[in-house]
Amino acid sequence: MAGRARLSPVGAPTRGTTNPNRLRRVDRWLAHDPAVTRLLRGFPDPLVVDLGYGASPVTTVELLRRLRRVRADVRVLGLELDPVRVAAALPAADQPWLDFRRGGFELAGARPVLVRAFNVLRQYAESEVAGAWKLVLDAMPPEGLLVDGTCDEIGRLASWVTVGSTGPLSLTLSMRLAELARPSTVAERLPKILIHRNVPGERVHALLSTLDECWAAAAPHRAFGVRARWVSAVGMVRDRGWPLLGRPDRWRLGELTVPWDSVAPR
Repeated sequence: MAGRARLSPVGAPTRGTTNPNRLRRVDRWLAHDPAVTRLLRGFPDPLVVDLGYGASPVTTVELLRRLRRVRADVRVLGLELDPVRVAAALPAADQPWLDFRRGGFELAGARPVLVRAFNVLRQYAESEVAGAWKLVLDAMPPEGLLVDGTCDEIGRLASWVTVGSTGPLSLTLSMRLAELARPSTVAERLPKILIHRNVPGERVHALLSTLDECWAAAAPHRAFGVRARWVSAVGMVRDRGWPLLGRPDRWRLGELTVPWDSVAPR
């Protein structure tokens, strides 16, 4: 894949844990979010980077397949710091649509319009997050978007921050409803910038507390199924004054997106 001059990789190695369909929740969101689809359809020859894909390239291959529903000629580049992981992934490459390269937050000289970075910043200190975001965004066009998130090992709980050149834009929570005891369970999978902020007095704690209260209040809707209960609970959250983004049909998938300002650390 064409790009800028190669740069020295920046970052620290991750555990590399990955499983098929682990990132299906964020991929499904990427393929439907209006801002993301505008990027993919509006740029000529759009490139997407999967940053820190792990010990297996499976989720990068899945990302390409899912984004092709939005733009058939989209290209995906998987980046890893570990050359052994890159070598192991190369047999899955499908030139010119899918490639793997050694790289980190500097993006290996590539200039993508979209970067997916999942379970990458979890091991870093909260104070390091802004600097990592800046490195990534500096390598992208001004319109580019970074999606920085965390999920559990099999993708039942996930959350992510969408970041643009002006800073964070939104927070999305996504949960498998069939196994959900209470929404605040997702707190253990908040992005690094928020995971230590789930304490009284912080906005994200207020959001999760409100979600739990509304989930409990919506219990009578269980008779109509878990999705009906979640949709009712999210409607109550909105009625309590929380600004929600995105279409209501996304709620049925266990999603909830709010503007960043509503959950930003104090």
